[in-house]
Amino acid sequence: MINGKKIVVVLPAYNAEQTLEQTYSEIPFDIVDEVILVDDNSPDGTVSKARELGIKHIFVHDVNKGYGGNQKTCYNNALKLGADIVIMLHPDYQYTPKLIHSMSYLIANEVYQVVLGSRILGRGALKGGMPFYKYVFNRLLTLSQNVLMRQKLSEYHTGYRAFSAEVLNKISFNENSDDFVFDNQMLAQIFYAGFEIAEITCPTKYFEEASSINFKRSVKYGLGVIHTSFLYFFNKIGIAKSKIFKP
Repeated sequence: MINGKKIVVVLPAYNAEQTLEQTYSEIPFDIVDEVILVDDNSPDGTVSKARELGIKHIFVHDVNKGYGGNQKTCYNNALKLGADIVIMLHPDYQYTPKLIHSMSYLIANEVYQVVLGSRILGRGALKGGMPFYKYVFNRLLTLSQNVLMRQKLSEYHTGYRAFSAEVLNKISFNENSDDFVFDNQMLAQIFYAGFEIAEITCPTKYFEEASSINFKRSVKYGLGVIHTSFLYFFNKIGIAKSKIFKP
């Protein structure tokens, strides 16, 4: 805990057998109270590895629900455990767990209620091996989103995130897509609800075992991002009423 606030790390897992142990070993248990792993029907030994590591809270989907569907299970169960701060960490070791301290303290000290680990601040993205087309794609999407949503994030597409329970309880994340655009819808909901978002520089690693989506899925994700941004804009000016923006 920090300042009496319970910290829960959630691991949305799919085919993470090869990287889970390294990720889990770097979680700072001097402040982290609980770890939840949600396995999205992986065909590999992710669940066996999680049990071997002694992870107490393991949830397994009977069918693959997608990246967004996995996160819904993560956050709902974290709230049931009484989490005050929830850290979403990918178990593929693409993001370092060593930033959990910094992200948690910003929320625990009530400086911000949402913190993102940004790959774009500094030179973490390309230095860590992000494919150049994905980097360009990221920058163009972020620019269009900042314009439509009147915000100033360095990127909307990081998978490393920390939330206060108040934020998770206030937004309707269960109404979001079960696909990758879930992440983007969540940030739009957070801004719509009036919360500010902090960013810290985050190194990242791209390697064979790290999860990644292919070009076709990237294009689908990009179109979903643009749709979400326009939906936010139209809801803000009062000419649309989307269920994802209802409290």
